[in-house]
Amino acid sequence: MSETATAIQPTFLPVGTGENERQIAVVQRGAGKGARNVSFVWLSGYRSDMSGAKAVELDALAARLGLGCIRFDYSGHGQSGGKFTNGTISRWLEEALAVIDHTKPKKIVLVGSSMGGWIALRVIQELRKRKKAVPVAGLVLIAPAPDFTVDLIEPNLSDVERQSLEERGYFEEPSEYSPEPNIFTRALIEDGRANRVLTGIVETGCPVHILQGMQDADVPFAHSLKLVEHLPADDVVLTLVRDGDHRLSRPQDLERMLDVAEALALHNTP
Repeated sequence: MSETATAIQPTFLPVGTGENERQIAVVQRGAGKGARNVSFVWLSGYRSDMSGAKAVELDALAARLGLGCIRFDYSGHGQSGGKFTNGTISRWLEEALAVIDHTKPKKIVLVGSSMGGWIALRVIQELRKRKKAVPVAGLVLIAPAPDFTVDLIEPNLSDVERQSLEERGYFEEPSEYSPEPNIFTRALIEDGRANRVLTGIVETGCPVHILQGMQDADVPFAHSLKLVEHLPADDVVLTLVRDGDHRLSRPQDLERMLDVAEALALHNTP
């Protein structure tokens, strides 16, 4: 492509007030007209940002198709301000909604990776509470990790990690993807309980396609099977990639993601 997605300079959106204000980096590609007046909204995973391979390829797809694409970094991630250790699901959800409200797309397809899948489901829940909200034409979830703090972290905490949470307010674990350790705070875990979605039916009102690697060491594919049980009788498709890992960033994985995103944006709009 002649213009790479990473070359576009972000604008900065203030979210929150007083001590809680943080500057959120946003990159928006304008949507076309008519049937192409649809924008992808990229929702990154934990400690990921909008410059990753999946986000960049999604933006490039939008450019080729004449669709819109909205990408941003959560506070404490990428080019956005704020401290990572202040981050919670509620805080990052607030930022996602603020970005959508600020960019004013006419119709969206939410594309959430890992924790971004949780944020995407919460975004839909919050939008559906509004009398007038942007229509969601589709939902693409890549190795989704809804309720991961409750279902995947808390049950597996070691005594040392529990003690660290109690005494220091956080614990660390080695990261497979970075030389810096992952940090999980007590605030994140406590806030996660207030944002659970796998407690009943999740009303999406749109087609849903889940892409899940069966060799995912971070989010077991059984977690995606559990998610399907909580989705309504909409058009829900689960694609299990037998040799796929958590990132699903190989060329064949990216191609699969782009095919799904294009289909939801252009062929399944309500």
